[in-house]
Amino acid sequence: MLNYIWAAMIAIGILYAALTGNMEAVANGALDSAGEAVQLCITMTGVMGLWVGLMEIASSSGLVQSLTRGIQPFITFLFPRIPKDHPARQHISTNIIANILGLGWACTPAGLKAMEELEKLEEDRRTGRAAGPAQKKGTASNEMCTFLILNISSLQLIPVNVIAYRSQYGSAAPASIVGAGILATAVSTAVAVVFCKVMDRKL
Repeated sequence: MLNYIWAAMIAIGILYAALTGNMEAVANGALDSAGEAVQLCITMTGVMGLWVGLMEIASSSGLVQSLTRGIQPFITFLFPRIPKDHPARQHISTNIIANILGLGWACTPAGLKAMEELEKLEEDRRTGRAAGPAQKKGTASNEMCTFLILNISSLQLIPVNVIAYRSQYGSAAPASIVGAGILATAVSTAVAVVFCKVMDRKL
């Protein structure tokens, strides 16, 4: 649907420019935007390299593992039906930590791994190898939905992406968004946790 909306907006803009004699402005705008897109990609690649590298250092130093152990009570609270020794817990923890640090790129692989392990857990439930009610194949489990909602709400202490965008476009204080970002994502995460627990009780 979004493809159709964007295509319609572009077509309307080009048609309006043609009728009002502003095709040169459209062409110049397209070229300028293409150049800005390349510059932004280069900037974001550098930022990604920096923070993913820091994440690797944190992992190698044992910091990520320590943080993972520290949030296990929170994981148990949100996902009480996942066995304590299940691999999904590790991937979910890594994803949450990466999100908190604002490392969206680093959290994606952990998120995909977590979903794979949650699907394996659901398959074990369907075959009786794991305890608990199972969803039919092709239907997301309660844990999958909870993890997705938590991942989208995403508490962030350092909104790396937004800071990089603001810096790219000439903000005088690109990091001034940090306070507002922490407040907004803290509220969204709190609402997500409450929503997940309420819906969990209804199932």
